[in-house]
Amino acid sequence: MSAEQDAGLSVDVRELGGKPGTQEHLDRTVATPADFSAVLVGFREGGALHLDLRLESVHEGVLLTGTASAEVSGQCSRCLDAIGYSAAVDLMQLFTHPGREVDGEAEDEDERLIGEDLTIDLEPVLRDLMVSTLPFQPVCREDCPGLCSQCGFRMEDDPEHAHEQIDPRWAALADLADGLNDPEDASGERS
Repeated sequence: MSAEQDAGLSVDVRELGGKPGTQEHLDRTVATPADFSAVLVGFREGGALHLDLRLESVHEGVLLTGTASAEVSGQCSRCLDAIGYSAAVDLMQLFTHPGREVDGEAEDEDERLIGEDLTIDLEPVLRDLMVSTLPFQPVCREDCPGLCSQCGFRMEDDPEHAHEQIDPRWAALADLADGLNDPEDASGERS
């Protein structure tokens, strides 16, 4: 199969059926489907998703191996700056024929099946594998200082930025101390 035969994420395995040991190579670039993402980061919807796969006929069905790569974009979880990078995922998945037992066991509900029309839908497999590689808390760089938890100030702009923090248990005493240091009396007149 060639890149010109772009049929999306559905792969016809008709030629591999019943011929263990037969292989096909799939080199295809398709648009990344929606929802290949986590909260702050994800694979760009509609961006180029490159598939370099080998499909091999085995007794149980079709063994899929290879890589999928695409651009990741999102926001740093510390400073909310935009981030982007390329990511590649290794794939290895067995697709079985419906109703066939694998290693003497009946079909598992998580097992990937070859469709009745002798096609494989790659989208669920790719979604599971690719989204699981995304970082839960993406960062623009490992030493990103983030934002000030008090005011949201960008800490990289001034690393010395700080707020005087008073323990809330002592706040009443701090207010009393401010009152004692104030030259005004209770009536608001200066002495």
